[in-house]
Amino acid sequence: MAVLLLLTYAAICVVAFKLLRFPVNQWTVTTASIGGLVVVGGLLLGMNYNHPFTNDGRLFFYTTPIVPTVRGHVISVAVQPNVPLKQGDLLFRIDPRPYQYAVDQKKALLAEAEQNVRQLKASLDQASAGVEKAQAQLALSQETYDRQADLLEKQVVSQAAVDKATRNLEAARQTVVESQAAAERARLAFSSEIGGVNTTVASLQADLANAEFNLSETNVVAPTDGYVTQLTLKPGMTASPLTPTMVFIHSDENTLTASFSQNALQRVRANDEAEIAFDAIPGRVFRGKVQVVIDAISQGQLEPTGTLFNPQDRSSQRGRAVVRFEVLDDLSDFQLPAGSSALVAVYSDHLAGLAIMRRILLRMKSWMNYVV
Repeated sequence: MAVLLLLTYAAICVVAFKLLRFPVNQWTVTTASIGGLVVVGGLLLGMNYNHPFTNDGRLFFYTTPIVPTVRGHVISVAVQPNVPLKQGDLLFRIDPRPYQYAVDQKKALLAEAEQNVRQLKASLDQASAGVEKAQAQLALSQETYDRQADLLEKQVVSQAAVDKATRNLEAARQTVVESQAAAERARLAFSSEIGGVNTTVASLQADLANAEFNLSETNVVAPTDGYVTQLTLKPGMTASPLTPTMVFIHSDENTLTASFSQNALQRVRANDEAEIAFDAIPGRVFRGKVQVVIDAISQGQLEPTGTLFNPQDRSSQRGRAVVRFEVLDDLSDFQLPAGSSALVAVYSDHLAGLAIMRRILLRMKSWMNYVV
């Protein structure tokens, strides 16, 4: 910008001295030189503070490294480089057979567990019936004992008959205790559940769901709308959860960001008018506005480490503040690669007259993109 202003002032001086034939002497030359310093310096100071400019604008884009969640041999690559994709479109496939075998195995184990649950129910019913039978036998033994004891008092039977009835009663009581314990074990085995499902069945259901998920992950799909570039993945290669296979570029989240010197941001506010000139589109200037001035500079970032902070490590890096912009004009008619650089000017409400000079200089820089 300073060079353009100096060239413009030099052109004015040439017109004044050559065409308008101003006298050339020590006074006019000195006046022109000092006037140039004052005028150009004043314009630069006024514009840089009130209408800042930067050539460090860039159209940043978001990428996602495609890392499969399962390991296996790649059997097909469906994606083509730089071809637009929709969310969910197939990128490539991993051999699904090992994971299909795992699913089949889990299904068989689940079916066996569900059959075991039915067997546990039958065992519980059988144990419950055994308790009822033992209790009935206990009641019969109690009646026999009571009858024999009554007959002994009447001296109808001998003591031996009462002793036998006593032994039968104790055996019946022991049988009841054992059958109740067996029924309790059967009940605990059958009622072991979580969320109304047998624990073994629930565990195998979770294993089956995990196996089915791994099987589904053999089809790797696009996370959002976008495209893949610089594709090197080929069938026969081994895909691993530890290694990215390709880089996916999201097509709907490009962000125009520019960095400014710190002293140029005192006048910049959100929603201020801005103009953008992309290097890839010479001669065109696009409307924009400030979205947000990011309130942090990377050189001031501190992270927990095992060493003490040394200010000298960053003393030579003053750092620049970052501003995010919204492009208001439609760029769909232009071939604008993601990552394109841009010139950005911001117009504040202060010294609005100088904004005209900034607009002119920005357009001159944009025209220079045809040759530079």
